[in-house]
Amino acid sequence: MVLLVVDTQRGCFNDSLYAFETVKDNIKTLIAEARANNIEVLYVQHDDGPGTDLDKETDNYEVFDEFAPMEGEKRFKKNVNSSFHPMTGLTDYLKSKNEKDIITVGVSTDYCIDATVKSGFEQGFHIIIPAYANSTYDNPYFDKETAYKYYNEFMWPVRYAQSVTVEEAIAMMRDN
Repeated sequence: MVLLVVDTQRGCFNDSLYAFETVKDNIKTLIAEARANNIEVLYVQHDDGPGTDLDKETDNYEVFDEFAPMEGEKRFKKNVNSSFHPMTGLTDYLKSKNEKDIITVGVSTDYCIDATVKSGFEQGFHIIIPAYANSTYDNPYFDKETAYKYYNEFMWPVRYAQSVTVEEAIAMMRDN
């Protein structure tokens, strides 16, 4: 089991997100629990290229301060939506360690988290999604609450991921 923290960077993790305070607290709790239970915490960071809000040469690229990786925790870089895209090396890393269970948190629900959930499923991983540990923004088609609920309550649990409460995710970590 690993905890995968996706795109929680300064440039995109902010109070415009749906249920920001709850999501922030839940991610902090899950990171702390993972570390306390010797569950590896892996980070994925998105680079949109020079001159963008997520330029790897800027402070916005760095992980949100309250989630900052500890020394030795692995970081994977991407410039596509899925954390499991071959460019990241994440799939090969997880398979080399024979990891199957991936607790996934981060942003944005309807972009990189959705692509990561579906790609991880297609790679044969058991994707676990704790409630209110991912979030997104309003988009032209639906507001951020609707987007969050659509993926977390309808799309993913039907076939792509196991949706659990934060407490259930913590229990899984402690039982691992």
